Amino acid sequence: MAQRALPSGLRRNDPTGKDSRVTETAVVETKVKQRDAARTKADLLAEATVVFAESGYSGTRVDEIARRSQSTKRMIYYYFGSKEQLYLAVLENAYRGIREAEQALDVGDLEPVEALRRLAELTYDHHLASSEFIRLIAIENIHRGRFITQLDSLRELNKPALGILDEILRRGRENGSFRPEIESLDVHMLISSYCVFQVANQHTFGYLFDVDLQKPERRDHLRGVIGDVVVAWLSAPAA
Repeated sequence: MAQRALPSGLRRNDPTGKDSRVTETAVVETKVKQRDAARTKADLLAEATVVFAESGYSGTRVDEIARRSQSTKRMIYYYFGSKEQLYLAVLENAYRGIREAEQALDVGDLEPVEALRRLAELTYDHHLASSEFIRLIAIENIHRGRFITQLDSLRELNKPALGILDEILRRGRENGSFRPEIESLDVHMLISSYCVFQVANQHTFGYLFDVDLQKPERRDHLRGVIGDVVVAWLSAPAA
């Protein structure tokens, strides 16, 4: 018995008789909406980062974030719930930036001394390119960690920072390049404090000593200094 012809666009293996192209279109539209939503959320987060870094938590108005992002307060609250939740998202995203940069740095094939130098220079470059991150840290410390202590996820997010250093130091101890008693947390604090200073104190230090820390030639010099300092410290004979 001859099969009855199907209407144009229908597939014979579709028992419901629905046009599969309609389903495919719906899937595509859903993906587009999800992509647009992710892009919108990222844009709001980027503008919020700038405003919070400029004005602090107390001084920031959601209206200003909406204006800069060409959005609305309603849209911001839809994605983040409240001003506080938005600020927490900004904090987490700021820390995620440096941790992802560290994870992307492949130093496994480098000698420990060069690997450590590369990590220090990466931190320097990131901090100078992310001044909002440094200001957010300063603001959070002014608040005595009022908000960051609500982000349990940050502790997990930051574990790899010491993990990378642990591995570099282990290899350096094994081949005799580094002193055995220095811990990864010590090295992390040294690198971070140096790099934070370049941003947090650039205006006061620059005025007092008549120096522009952001001049390209000065930045190249200071970038090399942190690598030299850390390597020299770890390589020096124990006292």
